[in-house]
This record gives sequence, C-alpha cells and structure tokens, in this order.
Amino acid sequence: MESREFIEMARKVLDVASAVRERAADEVTDRLSAYSPAQASSLATLLSAAAVCEKENPALEAELHAILELMSTGYVDLDHVAQLREIRVGELTPELREYVSDLLED
Repeated sequence: MESREFIEMARKVLDVASAVRERAADEVTDRLSAYSPAQASSLATLLSAAAVCEKENPALEAELHAILELMSTGYVDLDHVAQLREIRVGELTPELREYVSDLLED
C-alpha cells in the first residue's frame, strides 16, 4: 500500500465519527494483502487504541474484527494489541467479550 493510502486509512481509523471508524475498520479487512508487515502492525495498534476508547458497539465490533483479521496475516502479535487489556470486558456484550478474549489469548 502506498504511503498516501496508508495515511488516509489511519486517519479514517481515528476519525471522530463512529460511522467513519466503523467503515474504516471494514476497509482494513478488505485490503489485508495490501499491507506491508509494518503497516499491518501499525494499523492493528491504532485500531486497538481506538477500540479502547470506542463508545459505539458497531464500531467496536468492526475494530475488533479488523484486528483479528490483521493478526491472521502473521504480521501482528499480542504486543501490538496489548492495550486491549484496558477494555472493561465486563461492560461489553457477550459477543464483544468473546472478541476481546480471542484477541488476547493469541
């Protein structure tokens, strides 16, 4: 992925509007093969930070799904998403709890 595209993706992942963040997370999963190892790990780190602060469940689900997909590339490990431990799992829906648990067990 070209630098310009990567920066645009990072901006969308961190956008103030939850709908934009949700769409961006979906776009991340659509382009898995386009990322270099550094880009994949950077996006996973940004998505993890966004997930920790996320207030909207649909956006959070998309972010967590994107992180899981990025981890499947082999370029992302637990150190890149460690901030997910900051999420108050008990406050999440059962489905979102399962996502977080799956991510932190890898």
